[in-house]
Amino acid sequence: EAPEIVKTAGEAARQAEMTGPKVLGHMELTEQPRRSGKRRGKEIVPKVAPSQPLESRGKEAQHAGKDDAHPGKVRAPEPHLSAQPAPQEHREPVQPKEPEIFRQDVEKLSGPTVLGKIDLEALNDHSRRKPEASATPGGALQKRRRRGKAGNAPAPHYPAGTQGGGRPFTGGGGGKPKKGKGQPRREVPQHAEITKAAVDEALKETQARMVSRRGGALAKGAKYRHEKRSLMEARRTEEMERSEQERKTLRISEFVSVNELAGLMEVPATDVIETCMNMGLMVSINMRLDAESIALVADEFGFKVEFLSLDTIGHEEAVEDRPEDLVSRPPVFTVLGHVDHGKTKLCDAIRKANVVAGEAGGITQHLSAYSLTLPNGRKMTLIDTPGHKAFTAMRARGAKMTDVAIIVISAVEGVMPQTVEAINHASVAGSRIVFALNFMDMPNANPERVKEQLANMNYMVEDWGGKYQSQEISAKTNLNIDKLLEKVLLEADLLELKANPNRKPEVTVLESTIDKGRGHCANVLVHTGTLRKGDSIVAGACYGRVKMMLNDRGKEVKEAGPSMPVNVYGLNGSPQAGDTLLVMDSDREARAAANEIGKVRRMQELHTRKHITLDEIGRRLAIGNFQELNLVVKADVDGTVEALSDSLIGLSTEEIKVNVIHRGVGQITETDVNMASTSNAIIIGFQVRPSQAAKRLAENEQIDIRLYSIIYDAINEVKSAMEGMLSPEVKETIRGSAEVMEVFKISKVGTVAGCIVREGKILKGNKIRLIRDGIVVYTSELASLKRFKDEVKEVATGQDCGLNIKDYNDVKVGDFIESFEEVEVKRTL
Repeated sequence: EAPEIVKTAGEAARQAEMTGPKVLGHMELTEQPRRSGKRRGKEIVPKVAPSQPLESRGKEAQHAGKDDAHPGKVRAPEPHLSAQPAPQEHREPVQPKEPEIFRQDVEKLSGPTVLGKIDLEALNDHSRRKPEASATPGGALQKRRRRGKAGNAPAPHYPAGTQGGGRPFTGGGGGKPKKGKGQPRREVPQHAEITKAAVDEALKETQARMVSRRGGALAKGAKYRHEKRSLMEARRTEEMERSEQERKTLRISEFVSVNELAGLMEVPATDVIETCMNMGLMVSINMRLDAESIALVADEFGFKVEFLSLDTIGHEEAVEDRPEDLVSRPPVFTVLGHVDHGKTKLCDAIRKANVVAGEAGGITQHLSAYSLTLPNGRKMTLIDTPGHKAFTAMRARGAKMTDVAIIVISAVEGVMPQTVEAINHASVAGSRIVFALNFMDMPNANPERVKEQLANMNYMVEDWGGKYQSQEISAKTNLNIDKLLEKVLLEADLLELKANPNRKPEVTVLESTIDKGRGHCANVLVHTGTLRKGDSIVAGACYGRVKMMLNDRGKEVKEAGPSMPVNVYGLNGSPQAGDTLLVMDSDREARAAANEIGKVRRMQELHTRKHITLDEIGRRLAIGNFQELNLVVKADVDGTVEALSDSLIGLSTEEIKVNVIHRGVGQITETDVNMASTSNAIIIGFQVRPSQAAKRLAENEQIDIRLYSIIYDAINEVKSAMEGMLSPEVKETIRGSAEVMEVFKISKVGTVAGCIVREGKILKGNKIRLIRDGIVVYTSELASLKRFKDEVKEVATGQDCGLNIKDYNDVKVGDFIESFEEVEVKRTL
């Protein structure tokens, strides 16, 4: 029987009922064609173990023909794909076997097993779930399945052998059984009507969830940037507020001039003067204001004032003294008044000295302090002040340091401007006031008129029923000097003056100068505490150690108690008059404090220094002849330097500006000459002299050095020099007029007017005006002036003449010719 091979399982199933095998074809095992599909371009050669016998391989082929899943069934063997059998040694050639027939047992399928039927038409339409919209990309409908809760009815039991391990066959793979009859009906929720507000609210919630679900790093970064921007904005706002507050705060020292205060506040000086006048203060542009006036004026312009002192830059504050530590101290009296009213003469009468004889010009130009003992044993301190109007700051400092102010008034002249100023200074300082009516030895003395003037100023003396004491004296004849002292001491006793000598001293600098051979000297007055030799001190921008102290009589002292004036040596520079001198714990602290004050003062000078602006340049061009006078001022003491500089600056006008480019205390040096040479300035020396080297350098550089001993001489000479710098004023003077009676035209000459002089004289050298019907037609000069045929220089009233006007021929009968001359007049300030 020919061998048969079943190709597929489908054919085997269809031929299961056949009675016998059907021969479909033959297979040659010895010679087989190659497969159409090649693996990596090589022939597939079956692997045969060389040590295995052929019989065992045949048995393995029989076992391999059986199906593992269905025992008893034989699987058709795979044909060998080798083209030629591998040759083996000592074996006989293999003979081809007869082909074996493999038959496959096929189980007949009887179809699916029916477990039950479902009536689909009987299902209620409401129990079916309606399709819902899905958010899936394909848009397919998805069913929402609910999980069964514990305690529900038990799931129905399906017999074994069903699809899915006991689940009924539903036509799908792995799905849950559908609900049929007998299962509870699920209620469908009724959805409310969708409105636009609900949609907007849902949109907002969705956007919020999207933002919250954004990446953590991105959200944190945005939050960090927002916080950083907020912090930078707050810091910028704080800096702006701080800068605005600092701009509205003035850090200045006391006794600043009106011009300097206006520069610091960046307002016109005229506005500051107007404000002071509204407050009852009569001031000028260079007048120095005290601390209270500065605070009031600054407050009117919206500024706060911080006065420069050691307390304001972080040093010790004033310590309250215990009552048991306080002891009585000598009173301090200050003599104030107008110039030449006898202030220094009164001090000489009290001290039994003769200071007036040694003063230049017979006037006081320094602030002097004396310590004296009265015949009854009481001690007192007397301060003499200058009365010239230039020494306003000196008088203000003297009034501030005093306990009782003695206002000296001449019974002959009465109340004068500096008298009023001295009274105002004493009132502002809160000092007691005693009026001394001097010059009672003069025959024309009138003390009642002085008392009346004081009453008009609201200062009623006791003789007129007021509270202020007064005494009629004569310093020249020592008349009633003792009575004046009694009244002054009575006022001091009412104050109960006390101080603590066992503490760090507080000292005020009255004057500062340079003593040849000793260095810088500061004339100071001790308020409280005790100043000792060897103390580390600081005064303004200067510091040092007390090397030596001299009293007012020139004797050296080891210590100075309250209300005692002394001269202190040992500072590294000359402090400004009015500075506060304090004792520090060490030289390092003193140096640090001085450096801090110096820095603040330099900043103040920079702020007050005004630079030229376009408006100023335009103003100078409009004036046409604007000039500047530069000065270098040197004096013996700081107070005089201050007074002289302010007075010279006050001479400035719209056409001439006075600039004090440098001022200092001491001898005129080569540095001053070089500075004057660089800036084309004049050196003003007040009671000082130049060194030999400076004098030679000034001669070589042709620098003018002016030396003075009296302050008003220096002021008057500078004023005269400024007047010489002014352009002279031109004035016109009409000398005569003539009427034109006839006009002659002459060739090569032009028009000649025959005139009669009606008034004055017609001079040939003068300028003339041609007036027609009262209107000036032409202004020129005379080309010729003749009387008859002779040239003349002038023609008097009533005479006739012929004249020719230079470069003008349009002369008509009836015109008037006016002769005038221009005269230059020197201008004054």
